Amino acid sequence: MKNSKVNLNQYSSCQALGKSDNHLTWLPTNLALHHSVVEPWNTMVNHAKKSGLELTIASSYRSFERQLSIWNRKFTGELAVRNKHNDLIEIQHLNDTDKVMAILTFSALPGASRHHWGTDIDIYASNLLPDKHALQLEPWEYQAQGYFYKLSLWLAKNADQFGFFFPYAHDQGGVAIEPWHISYKPIAQHYQDQLTLPLLSQTLKLSNIEGKAAILANLPIIFEQYITNINEEHYG
Repeated sequence: MKNSKVNLNQYSSCQALGKSDNHLTWLPTNLALHHSVVEPWNTMVNHAKKSGLELTIASSYRSFERQLSIWNRKFTGELAVRNKHNDLIEIQHLNDTDKVMAILTFSALPGASRHHWGTDIDIYASNLLPDKHALQLEPWEYQAQGYFYKLSLWLAKNADQFGFFFPYAHDQGGVAIEPWHISYKPIAQHYQDQLTLPLLSQTLKLSNIEGKAAILANLPIIFEQYITNINEEHYG
């Protein structure tokens, strides 16, 4: 499949930071994808159907403000924070720096989430989810003996031909493994290039993010370990 033609002038820092949605197409499900991702996504969905898989989006675009809400609620203990082994962390007992690092395992900083771009999607196969079972988006669901193992095998073989890859396919010492997270590389790469350390730093300085001092003090390390530290190769 040929990659979409790219006009570099269409990629803005506001889009990269999740502060604009003019690059998005809204789907009937009230979820949004980048304009250039809709066609390859729909094409992949149709191909998967031939293998008995109903590809379904669990999460796609998230704005800066939505990501900020998630972050702040985790920092204050309103939302659960888990480690890479899926164990609950008693975050109230941690200092601010340790809180920041704990949250980053599964949640991006607002302004640094790949979901801001409309290129990254959390997916599952709705027809493989057993009745009366809630979707967890946990690694075991996609591994051998998990509900979505058939989906994992299909994606490993086919996703790249539609332009998608797995930025969190492996544990690289940053974000935890996310076998449900796919990214449309032809477009995502341009937003990744737009998102610089100075831009993110200035954005966070002007925000009302919890743990701001600890975040800014550690931002160069965070940027390298949790933002640019992704799996670049095809997952399979």
